[in-house]
Amino acid sequence: MENITFMMIKPDAVENGFIGNIIEKVTSAGFKFKALKLTQLSKKNAEKFYKIHKDKLFYEDLVKFISRSPILVAVLEKENAVSDFRTLIGATNPNDAAEGTIRRLYAKSVGENAVHGSDSHENALIESSFHFASVDLY
Repeated sequence: MENITFMMIKPDAVENGFIGNIIEKVTSAGFKFKALKLTQLSKKNAEKFYKIHKDKLFYEDLVKFISRSPILVAVLEKENAVSDFRTLIGATNPNDAAEGTIRRLYAKSVGENAVHGSDSHENALIESSFHFASVDLY
């Protein structure tokens, strides 16, 4: 069933006090929380989570950023979860994001863009399992 996605509220949004506002946008859009926790990634776990980007120029900066302070991670449930959540968060560059999207409202830049959402059902399962090993994803 393709009705889950993974969400991460990134350090910039946590540091700026946007957790409540983002959760309100998510629940207002019809998503239900299947799992939720506040955590902080070690450098080692950040490297594991973003291993797909290991060969990219921004990898080291990404690992440093994502592990600098707490993040809020969640498994969200809704029909068409991945595509609906990608629409809700908006384009990676907040200047290109549609009005009312999470990134347009709360992101500072391409690098500090407030929130992550899975880009496919397969990645939603991988990312969710990384943070919530004991959650039933089906």
